[in-house]
Amino acid sequence: MSDLDNKDLPQNEDYTAENIQVLEGLEAVRKRPAMYIGDVSDRGLHHLVYEVVDNSIDEALAGHCNLIVVTIHKDNSISVLDNGRGIPTDFHEKEQRSALEVVLTVLHAGGKFDKDSYKVSGGLHGVGVSCVNALSEHLRAEVFRNGIHYMQEFEYGKPIYSVKEVGQTEQRGTLIWFKPDATTFITTEYKFGTLATRLKELAFLNKGITLKIIDEREEKEDGTFANDRFYSEEGLKDFINYLDGGREKIMEHPIYMEGEKDNVPVEIVMQYNTSFSENIHSYVNNINTIEGGTHLAGFRRALTRTLKKYADESKMLEKLEKQKIEISGDDFREGLTAIISVKVAEPQFEGQTKTKLGNNEVMGIVDQMVGEMLRNYLEENPKDAKEIVNKVILAATARHAARKARELVQRKNVFGGGGLPGKLWDCSSKKSEECELYLVEGDSAGGTAKQGRDSKFQAILPLRGKILNVEKAMPHKIFESEEIKNIFTALGVSIGTEEDSKALNLEKLRYGKVIIMTDADVDGSHIATLILTFFFRHMKELIEFGHVYIATPPLYLIKKGKQERYVWSDKERDTVTAEFTANGANTGGLHIQRYKGLGEMNETQLWDTTMNPATRTLRQVTIENLTEADRVFAMLMGDEVPPRREFIEQNAHYAKIDI
Repeated sequence: MSDLDNKDLPQNEDYTAENIQVLEGLEAVRKRPAMYIGDVSDRGLHHLVYEVVDNSIDEALAGHCNLIVVTIHKDNSISVLDNGRGIPTDFHEKEQRSALEVVLTVLHAGGKFDKDSYKVSGGLHGVGVSCVNALSEHLRAEVFRNGIHYMQEFEYGKPIYSVKEVGQTEQRGTLIWFKPDATTFITTEYKFGTLATRLKELAFLNKGITLKIIDEREEKEDGTFANDRFYSEEGLKDFINYLDGGREKIMEHPIYMEGEKDNVPVEIVMQYNTSFSENIHSYVNNINTIEGGTHLAGFRRALTRTLKKYADESKMLEKLEKQKIEISGDDFREGLTAIISVKVAEPQFEGQTKTKLGNNEVMGIVDQMVGEMLRNYLEENPKDAKEIVNKVILAATARHAARKARELVQRKNVFGGGGLPGKLWDCSSKKSEECELYLVEGDSAGGTAKQGRDSKFQAILPLRGKILNVEKAMPHKIFESEEIKNIFTALGVSIGTEEDSKALNLEKLRYGKVIIMTDADVDGSHIATLILTFFFRHMKELIEFGHVYIATPPLYLIKKGKQERYVWSDKERDTVTAEFTANGANTGGLHIQRYKGLGEMNETQLWDTTMNPATRTLRQVTIENLTEADRVFAMLMGDEVPPRREFIEQNAHYAKIDI
């Protein structure tokens, strides 16, 4: 508990029961949990932790906390400990019970609704820790406040007893321990990596705060547990260097902007690199607004206006004008990595996933601030300014060439009856929602898949060799690649609209599922990664709307006598082997066949294990953390070798090497 002893934080104890305001009851959470936490699978399970951590971050934003510790216990329960002021435990007059119990049992109850307690509050829906309590079979709250250690416990959101004093303490802060309700969630197993990624993100977004994670399920040789610690002195500057670690930068230092207007703090960092992708990550109150919103619109508007004015005044665009190439907003953002973080007292969210900021006033605030600061930067750093404009000119030229190549692909798609690729074995059904397209590594495996498939709803497109690495390719090269053209035309989608030249139109998508099927070896993994990189950079909507899957062919076939079983992991292989050889009951020798390639299976085996909807296992590709996904693709498929080597060294113990 010594972690909580932090006397250098302000000892402001004017945070009491009067600050806790109640908006509505809690009953609906258990009836419709997905409405409050997104879903009841992996994402919703981890969201419970984020809600508790958000409370601690609120204390940090108010200047009362600088340490947060998340622990995954052996039974997959979670505890979150902070050194804030401690949730108030005194009597709440309106609710006629302790403030702690109100916070933990009433939805939308908390200090974040009282403007005197928190100017700005983290979190998206504000459902808070009461939602976590409702969806936990057991929750224990411990508060260290005013020299006293308090405790209260709950089952399924209902208090077991009233808050009580259990001792004296010199510490301060709050500890929330909870075990998710196994009858509510599809899975109750927490992923260390998922939680660590979010805590690392929070450390970057809130400089000066230490966040720790401990995993008691994994004990090391020295008796300690697996753990990680995140702390950032420079905040967003550290964040952008982390994200761009796999890219070659064209400027020595990132451009950093920070200011506040109308009680809206704005922090922005941006830098250009040699890549051809735009990577702008926006946050409101620490939440990644993946659909953007008014803060992103304000940034884009100011960026385009300010850079265009500078480029015009420097007469650097004359070359483009002679070639009759018009510059567009996209050109100013190609090869740009930027992070926008705003804190809004009362954010209004909209969009499909409620992650699009709708506050109109924020657009003007960001626009004005970026316009002023970027203009000053360009005037004071002419060398960087010239590099940026040259990058914009290159982007405009490449976009012009790419548009011609893209139009050629799409013209072929729309006209001339032979639009579909010759090597595509199509399915007979025309109902896109029931149709599946298998992208198969190699002609040989493609032929086996063709023979084994159900031709009514399964189509096969063999891919020859490794497709183009789009992370390092000029945009027009992408549309000149034969394999990529085949994927575009087979899918029937179009890319590029009047509003957004990079938007994907899924209206004519011919298949509800796009399934990547490659060999279970190093080459197969590389090909799958190349395809996923292409989808992530140029067909992200395909992933976001749940159309992309990865097939999982078995690793082994185990036989003994008349018994045989397919298995998908080394652990499963060992279990089945032990079962087959138990007590020496079975006759015949044990034979284990390792499948390294799809071609090693005949069409019946491929159908039974990998293509039959009744028996196969498909892994749906989802984007768990857009910012981290961007970083990993850039690092794995980009030009910079050191970050890739470091990643491989750190993750080598997860990998199996085929020799």
